[in-house]
Amino acid sequence: MCKILCVTDAASCREDLLVRLDKVCAGRPDAVLLRAKDLTPDAYLTLYGKAAAVGARYGVPVIAHSHAVAEAPGVHLPLPLARTMRPAGRFGVSVHAPEEAREAAALGAAWLVAGHIFATDCKRGLPGRGLGYLRAVCAAADVPVYAIGGITPESIADVLDAGAAGACIMSALMTCEDPARYIALLRRNKHAHG
Repeated sequence: MCKILCVTDAASCREDLLVRLDKVCAGRPDAVLLRAKDLTPDAYLTLYGKAAAVGARYGVPVIAHSHAVAEAPGVHLPLPLARTMRPAGRFGVSVHAPEEAREAAALGAAWLVAGHIFATDCKRGLPGRGLGYLRAVCAAADVPVYAIGGITPESIADVLDAGAAGACIMSALMTCEDPARYIALLRRNKHAHG
């Protein structure tokens, strides 16, 4: 079953991040990865507590990103941090090559995020790695892989056909008029996958 994960980005958000997060969670994504790279650990913990409360109202788990948060259901890490941090609970890792996928799985990652698949404003000027790359990452590790980067309702079926367990959506959910509707479109179009 395809999963839809929201990745937060306060810099591109149309409004206050917590207001936007409420609108996103109303669409019931499978999880939110609370990404806030420029916060101190204390500021992140404060934000995490507020975001987790928003998620709890909708039954949406909020996963910490790059920070260990005791009450989080998991933490998502860049590979260099996963090599040194070795979290005690469930964790996921961002990967950019099949070899990195194998390494992250060997470290104990419960999920991987592979990107960027298609051209995206977040990586302006860099071409997407494409569906062949995604297939190779999915084949390299025996853990769920979530694709990120330029994924739309029109392309989600192709992402699933390449072997991904689902998609992480950042920019579109931070900027679209109606995040809940956007999530519904992703879920509807994933059914083209069969």
